[in-house]
Amino acid sequence: MLEDELGVPLFERTTRTVSLTPEGQEFAAEARHILDNLESLAGRFRREGRVSHRPVRLGAIDSAAAGLVPELLAELRSTRPSTTVILTEDKSIRLLPKLLSGSLDLAIVRPGAAPNPRLTSMHLLYETPVVAIHGDHPLAGKERLTVTDIAELPMIVPERRSRPHSHDLTIKLFEEAGLVPTIAQIAEEKQTILNMVAAGIGAAIVPRWSSRLVQSGVAFRKLSDISDTQSRRLPLALVWQKNVRDGDRDRLADVLQTLVGRLAA
Repeated sequence: MLEDELGVPLFERTTRTVSLTPEGQEFAAEARHILDNLESLAGRFRREGRVSHRPVRLGAIDSAAAGLVPELLAELRSTRPSTTVILTEDKSIRLLPKLLSGSLDLAIVRPGAAPNPRLTSMHLLYETPVVAIHGDHPLAGKERLTVTDIAELPMIVPERRSRPHSHDLTIKLFEEAGLVPTIAQIAEEKQTILNMVAAGIGAAIVPRWSSRLVQSGVAFRKLSDISDTQSRRLPLALVWQKNVRDGDRDRLADVLQTLVGRLAA
């Protein structure tokens, strides 16, 4: 779009690489100079108290929105009361395009296998999966369950396209136990999965923080099969656009990193 507007080729493109033309290098150097001046000016206005902070637009997947974001907001109110957060809750596959388009400043997501080169990623933690089971089921009386315990139960499994980490983890845990899950239903939304568990359709392996999505009739039990092996847990990462400067966003990321360290401890 910028090339069309300027009428000048800024990039040299081949089937394998993209590089700047001499004109593109000149434009980029001037643009960086302008951005540096803008950042300096904005910093001076903030120091003088002449600019109010704009809201930070944060995206988060459902389990993080239920388990991590409330802790983050409480921490911000005590340490940075001037910071306002607008939260968008969605799946990773929908949050990342919003981040790339500029409609979000940062997002808490499940990281993909192939990171986008336009994004910076910071690992936060690994979320432990638990078993969601009907509250009246005999197995709900146990404090911990194994995959073998639930091998005969019909399972409600997340739809892989929208929730690949959770889907693959369920299949992997059964495979490692030498078992094949009996899939009774595939569902896309976490709340729908829990509603199905409450209705007695089957059990589900869900992220630990899903237990904060309060659902009457559902019991959450730890899995004895889970160890410190990263492949048996669900990663969470904070991502933002690589070449976009935003002091408020960076300060929120710092608070979140400190909070995560405390929660992990």
